[in-house]
Amino acid sequence: MDLPTIALAAAAGFVGGAMNALAGGGTFATLPSLLALGLPANLANATSNVALLPGAGTSAWAFRDELAPLSGVSIKLLAAITFAGGLVGSVLLVLTPSRAFDVIIPWLVLYAFVVLAFGKSASGWLQRRVSIGRRTLLSAQMLLGVYGGYFGGGVGLMTTATYGLLAGHSPRELFAPRTLMLAVANLAAAVVFIAAGMVRWWACLPMLAGAVIGGWAGAHVGKKLPASVVRGWTLLVTGATVIVFFARAYG
Repeated sequence: MDLPTIALAAAAGFVGGAMNALAGGGTFATLPSLLALGLPANLANATSNVALLPGAGTSAWAFRDELAPLSGVSIKLLAAITFAGGLVGSVLLVLTPSRAFDVIIPWLVLYAFVVLAFGKSASGWLQRRVSIGRRTLLSAQMLLGVYGGYFGGGVGLMTTATYGLLAGHSPRELFAPRTLMLAVANLAAAVVFIAAGMVRWWACLPMLAGAVIGGWAGAHVGKKLPASVVRGWTLLVTGATVIVFFARAYG
């Protein structure tokens, strides 16, 4: 390790932690940085997940006073389902060969980008036409947990869109539960990734330190920053990441 490597990892962690606290999408700051440092995509994803965990926990703690049931479903139940889904998703990643993940990941990032760009409009359109109950919300939470454990890129954005559709809450009301579910999914995945030896600690530790500071700062700034600014920045970063990953996998 040298100073530029440490600085890059720490800076990416700070930005990723802040993005997760504000709107999700922190993986799009940390993952490209780890790829630039020479890690294979699956190891970079596992390392990014563990590095962002404390930052997600810091953000969740900052929002703890705003936690409340969603459409009558307790936060504890949603968290338990998320943890179970995160375990399943992270095991799937461990079983995915590195080259296969290189080919899969651009499509996952593209999916996250589409959700970010059009999820709010689609959610509003569906809310005006359908009413979905508790069982569907629980099933959707399990799928979000699996995705969060497997990749996690954009899962915060997907959670916001899903809760808006299924529970009828505004994005601002979802800061607290969304941030908590991100932390829970990351925790489940971290258990598996560490046990499987997929985390590269030389990159993870400085990134982790940056993410803690970024998560704390982002949670406090998020209470004041206009949603349009957060969304625009996240859309820009995600779009650039889509281009990088497609060029890397298919170029």
